[in-house]
Amino acid sequence: MTETGARRPATADADPAADQRARPNRWKAVFVTLLVLGALGAVTWVLLGSRLLVVRHVEVTGTGLAPSERVVAAAGIDLGTPMARLGTGAIGDRVERLREVESADVERHWPGTVRIVVRERVPMAVFERGGRFHRIDRHGVVVADGVSRPSGLPTLTVASPGPSDKATLAALAVLSDLPDRVRGKLTEVAATEPDAVTLHMSGGQSVEWGAAERAEEKLRLLDALWRTAAGRSVRTVDVSSPEILKTK
Repeated sequence: MTETGARRPATADADPAADQRARPNRWKAVFVTLLVLGALGAVTWVLLGSRLLVVRHVEVTGTGLAPSERVVAAAGIDLGTPMARLGTGAIGDRVERLREVESADVERHWPGTVRIVVRERVPMAVFERGGRFHRIDRHGVVVADGVSRPSGLPTLTVASPGPSDKATLAALAVLSDLPDRVRGKLTEVAATEPDAVTLHMSGGQSVEWGAAERAEEKLRLLDALWRTAAGRSVRTVDVSSPEILKTK
């Protein structure tokens, strides 16, 4: 006798209708996956393997001292290289090895142009050695040289001009702090020691500047002195210690 409410045995076979509904979904997932992989492969081929997006032109901007041809040669970019494979950082490093270049940025301009944006060193002074005139920037780096003295730059007089010489760097630091109205009247900057910088002006005056520090105070003293009639007759001014102004 069968017990009322007895459970029916579980069905062993899966629902055929549910299986038919799941099968198209699986094929759709496979299709989408293959489509994505194909698209990625096509993009990779276009970027890295095809001739569509390769370097065709190299442009240089910002040069005045260094010829563009030298910058391009230093960059070492081979035409035909895939744009995506360019090591822009390494290219910039190579360009910055040129003595005229302070910094260089490398830009990709798709589909096939590389632009090198150069920031050149700015000559601050000139010194003569070995029969040649050398232009030097604020870091003590020689950026150009020639047999003729360039105009518009004061003479740098130090024992050993260069980026590791403290007297050189002190003199150049003073030059960098001077406003155009003073720098334009300057004919020579000399330094026997880092704290003994002297400025020689076109009118024959000399300014014993001392160390590079406290530039604003020293400039205020000079401006106040040169505004007076007495100041215009002074030949030597000592502002090395701004608390005590000395004149001759």
